[in-house]
Amino acid sequence: MIEINDLRITFGALDVVKGVSFSVANGASFGIVGESGSGKSTILRALAGLNHHWHGEIKFGGMTLAAHRSRNFFRQVQMVFQDPYGSLHPRQTIDRILHEPLLIHRIDRAEQRITQALSEVGLPAAVRFRFPHQLSGGQRQRVAIARALIAEPEVLLLDEPTSALDVSVQAEILNLLSDLREERKLTYIMVSHNLAVVTHLCRQIGVMQQGKMVELLSSEDLRARRIQHPHTAELFDLSLTLEEPT
Repeated sequence: MIEINDLRITFGALDVVKGVSFSVANGASFGIVGESGSGKSTILRALAGLNHHWHGEIKFGGMTLAAHRSRNFFRQVQMVFQDPYGSLHPRQTIDRILHEPLLIHRIDRAEQRITQALSEVGLPAAVRFRFPHQLSGGQRQRVAIARALIAEPEVLLLDEPTSALDVSVQAEILNLLSDLREERKLTYIMVSHNLAVVTHLCRQIGVMQQGKMVELLSSEDLRARRIQHPHTAELFDLSLTLEEPT
């Protein structure tokens, strides 16, 4: 579904992404993990068509993508951002927020689709005419997921979708995303600094350090600590330390 070859991204004189390559099969889930500033979110934004200044090759469904994408691409590939409050217009009702992608992509049966989208993400119909500030953080992220799904995409790009949420809500959102991928046969690429989150949702994982993808491994290898690169080991040990009770 997605193939990236020798992706390079610079901001001025700063090399942010340094020759990254990986591929994601149709219906698979791929996680990119690394510390802040490692280049992981920059890769996601280039893939999403939000950053036009990159070098290398990005393929989607076997077709090579240009920097500027077609309307059809933006229907097939949707993104869920880190902060559900920041990504939802504060002065629009949830109804209006969910209507917008339908209008942009000229998709019919809006009433039916909005009702179905809210149901799929576990939100009651009453949420439809509320504003984002009237919802909890978890509810807002469910709305953001519903907005991404309503255009019936093939790929979801997830930029730290649970990091702004309470720990008690994170697992609910991850389980929802996992169920939706199975039901809709979606392809996921997820960015996170949290190894536990990535291994929960993704079968294959790429580890970033200073703009390079230093290791590719499966979630099973990671859980069993079959790790090759020292930076992956550092992240693994750090995740264990953070999870220890105080």
